[in-house]
Amino acid sequence: MGGPGPSLVELIADADERGLAASGLACLDRCVPLLGGGDEVLRPLWGCLAEGSAWDVALAEARVTLGGADVLEDSSADEAVTLAYRMLGATPSRRTAAELREWADACSVAALQIHRLLDTVPDGTTRLHARREGRTEGMSPLVAAELRRQMRILELLANPTTETAGLRQALDVSTEGRRVLRAVVSRRVRGSRV
Repeated sequence: MGGPGPSLVELIADADERGLAASGLACLDRCVPLLGGGDEVLRPLWGCLAEGSAWDVALAEARVTLGGADVLEDSSADEAVTLAYRMLGATPSRRTAAELREWADACSVAALQIHRLLDTVPDGTTRLHARREGRTEGMSPLVAAELRRQMRILELLANPTTETAGLRQALDVSTEGRRVLRAVVSRRVRGSRV
């Protein structure tokens, strides 16, 4: 029986340009409910990954649609919402491996932090960086599920022979996570009205 597989940190370190772009985009995509966007708002960026088309144009359109400059300037804004807008704002317009690696890594941390903030179950005192390195004992359910999704997407795209299928499956994994987060955000809004 083999030992544990690579940690999330190792998967990001080993990922190629396409895997990094998909990893960062998937983190952002799952957090779209916090940005007030619809389920299809980032679909053109997924299309760019599949077709190699103009990423910078699709990114500019997504930023216009989602807005957020006022949120980033508001010190009283909700922390989870602010983190999601920072992910969008930091998205590199050029898809170079160095820029994408830094962005994917930051998106990974931000998405985990967002899930930690939104979870009703405490995630303990373990730092997120330790979670990403494989120390997963006592994780809250929402954070554990997000960590699994991040790792699954990188694993799907690590095999160059299944790039197209892997990208489609990565989108499916992200879509599932977005539905979960949308439900959590909806419950949170309902709770704040009580």
